[in-house]
Amino acid sequence: MKWSSKISDATDFETAVRECLTGIEADLSVQPDILIAFVSPDFEPSYPNLPCLISEYFPETILIGCSGNGVIGNGMEIEHRAGISLTGAEMPNVSITPFHINDIELPDGDQGPEKWESLFKVKNISEPKFIILADPFSVEIQNLVNGMDYAFPNSTIIGGIASGGSQQGTNAIYLNRDTFAGGVVGIALHGDIEIDTIVAQGCKPIGTLMNITECEGNILTGLDNNPPFEVLSGIYNNLSDSDQQLFQHSLFMGIVNDPFIDVPNNGDFLIRNIVGANPEEGKIAIGEILKEGQLVQFHLRDSDTSSENLKIMLEDYKSDQEKNDQYGALLFSCLGRGSYLYGKANHDTNMFKDLIGEIPLTGFFCNGEIGPVGDTTYVHGYTSSFGIIKPKEK
Repeated sequence: MKWSSKISDATDFETAVRECLTGIEADLSVQPDILIAFVSPDFEPSYPNLPCLISEYFPETILIGCSGNGVIGNGMEIEHRAGISLTGAEMPNVSITPFHINDIELPDGDQGPEKWESLFKVKNISEPKFIILADPFSVEIQNLVNGMDYAFPNSTIIGGIASGGSQQGTNAIYLNRDTFAGGVVGIALHGDIEIDTIVAQGCKPIGTLMNITECEGNILTGLDNNPPFEVLSGIYNNLSDSDQQLFQHSLFMGIVNDPFIDVPNNGDFLIRNIVGANPEEGKIAIGEILKEGQLVQFHLRDSDTSSENLKIMLEDYKSDQEKNDQYGALLFSCLGRGSYLYGKANHDTNMFKDLIGEIPLTGFFCNGEIGPVGDTTYVHGYTSSFGIIKPKEK
């Protein structure tokens, strides 16, 4: 397996694409099996021209891609200006099944796993790995990944939600020679392949672990048999001055969805927004359906905590440095990260390179990041979701 990642900030669309393709062609000994492309909205009028340009260089290569309001490639993040990133991979002994799916095609809750297998044209028994790219305006993404988890329980799913467009029909989704304005594209991979995931949600816990003792839907009304606002008042009073400032605008809920985890680590929490509060009724609305008995803990987020969280997650991942030339990596990062959060470019890519190694890394800034927490796949916000793609361990 061999990967090549290229990026261009040329302001002419064709020049930028050809720069990337020429670089990939020079790196790889044969035509790549897959090509993944991310294009900034500066090139919206030229979106449909990308597949034709690629076919000049690699007529047999499977292409997926999408628009992104910020692109990542070759260890560089390009934000708020024109950019194109492409990655190509030679993937011997890997079967690749591309797909494009519209929301109307998704099986309903009464249909069995075989309907999902038919939709993706792969069988669960092959334990496929999925890379998916979705339009935010035309697909219920969480319904999609819920169904995929149901039908392919042993599979890894990573991806991102296209950005750059402000309304339906203004994003680009690529599959082979076609450019779509909606739906989901992706590839199912099986054979000699693994995808290791690192999902850094960028928060630090405050207070203590608690059990949900009363809730309804996403409405929280009891923590360890205490009213939530009473709990929050106690937490706030024990925070530092700087954390009390963060508490005012950057407070989140971390949820442990695995009932078998008693002492959760950083990566065991699903971080969700607090979307509403009613102090008079003692209710807090969370951006996730809750269950009584779940372990939860409040969290804070800022640039320092986000950076430290990413550092911890990357350090916890141990890669075989001697085999890095067989790896490729994808990064799906939130629009709220990058220079907006850190005040400088290349924060996440530099840290990845420093701690994991010189693995070709490609991606984009998303409207939502797709990756697992525990055994379940979620759509995240404020997250950097990495997928490290490599041959199976021998």
